[in-house]
Amino acid sequence: MTLDYATLELLRQSHPAWRLLRSEHAPLVASFLQRVFVAPNVRVMAQADLAEALEDELFALRDRLGSEAFPRSALDYLNDWAANDKGWLRKFYAQGSDEPHFDLMPATEKAIAWLGTLAERSFVGTESRLLTLFELLKQMSEGSETDPEARVAELQRRRDEIDAEIARVLSGDLPMLDDSALRDRFQQFIAMARELLADFREVEHNFRGLDRRVRERIALWEGAKGALLEEIMGERDAIADSDQGRSFRAFWDFLMSSRRQEELTALLERVLTLPAVAELRPDARTRRVHYDWLEAGEHTQRTVAQLSQQLRRFLDDQAWLENRRIMDILHGIEAKALALRETPPVGVVMSIADTAADIELPMERPLYTPPIKPSIADLALESAEDDEVDAAVLFSQVVVDRAQLARHIRHALQERTQVTLRELCELRPLEHGLAELVAYLQLAGDSFKSVVDEGVTELIVWRGSGADGQQHSRQARLSRVIFVR
Repeated sequence: MTLDYATLELLRQSHPAWRLLRSEHAPLVASFLQRVFVAPNVRVMAQADLAEALEDELFALRDRLGSEAFPRSALDYLNDWAANDKGWLRKFYAQGSDEPHFDLMPATEKAIAWLGTLAERSFVGTESRLLTLFELLKQMSEGSETDPEARVAELQRRRDEIDAEIARVLSGDLPMLDDSALRDRFQQFIAMARELLADFREVEHNFRGLDRRVRERIALWEGAKGALLEEIMGERDAIADSDQGRSFRAFWDFLMSSRRQEELTALLERVLTLPAVAELRPDARTRRVHYDWLEAGEHTQRTVAQLSQQLRRFLDDQAWLENRRIMDILHGIEAKALALRETPPVGVVMSIADTAADIELPMERPLYTPPIKPSIADLALESAEDDEVDAAVLFSQVVVDRAQLARHIRHALQERTQVTLRELCELRPLEHGLAELVAYLQLAGDSFKSVVDEGVTELIVWRGSGADGQQHSRQARLSRVIFVR
């Protein structure tokens, strides 16, 4: 971005972060939102809980500054901060809830992070950042090298360096980082860890912006539905294949590895016990920062999945026709209003009701999740009553929360080194039947280390509603699937 006068003037007038810094209540807004959202890495908070926390904050401030300070109620302040002219909070209704919820906007988090850099630091490390920059340049140079001989030569050079270091260690020469170098690297780690958490909010914000633009195009589309679908789906594919999409997918694949999680846990445990690091009194949450990344990533994944499902429902044939009919009605109202303003008939008063029509919107439906073909085991289904299982359950309109299933698997593996799919289903019975079972199978193939014992067949049983609306027992026989730590 070029920081010329015109650009900065536009940012000063329109950017929420700049508006926050200019606000009379900036200390209250920034300190409160940093405490309840940023520090504990809270992604979403219900209105009642957030208003109660702000009311406590206001009570303490009035007790110290006087009863005239901040005279409005907590809810008034929250609604004001979420208004379009502020844009510091996002107010919305969470799926399945009739209570408003709030989330922090990315621009607000940027402003809070910048305010944190204004405080004077007793120790400013530079070595670790230089080494990080140097390592990034090496990765880019080596990763783009197309000459096999050059790559082999570089690998051999690194091997010689490692062999030489091994020889020095065996001879008793152990080079150690001093306390300053340890503190330098730890501060760099903390800064990058916080930036990573902030990035997730911006990724979600970008996808919501894409969703809004797509909905606007749907509502105003004049052509055929097939052409609309081709253009929209092409754009969503382009987003998924963009630099941001690829980077997020690579990060997610890396972090979802149980081996990587164990490695990060062990490294953090060791580093936090070092005397030089302990002197810095790091936040207790640092010990589980990689799980904060995981939770933030899961929240982003759920948000993107919900947006995709809602868009699919928005493009449903019935909804498409109703949207087109509503837009035609609105265009008719607009045309008549313009005509009336230009040539108003004498003695005639026109109202919106004159152009109204009966609009019957489709009821809310369960969101549709496309079935996923299992890749590690072939399911042989049979009913507990020896009748045929209805294959339509694969296409039932339900939402299977794969992030929740992944958390269930990780929790089970914290207490044992391995767990079977049948044991997982016994600990937490299937709520969505076959669709949920297939989601487990995909997680076993994509996100976790797993083993399939084809010599042992296991029976997994769940309860499901039949065509008559009654609860019936359903079961599946499949080779034993074992998740391992």
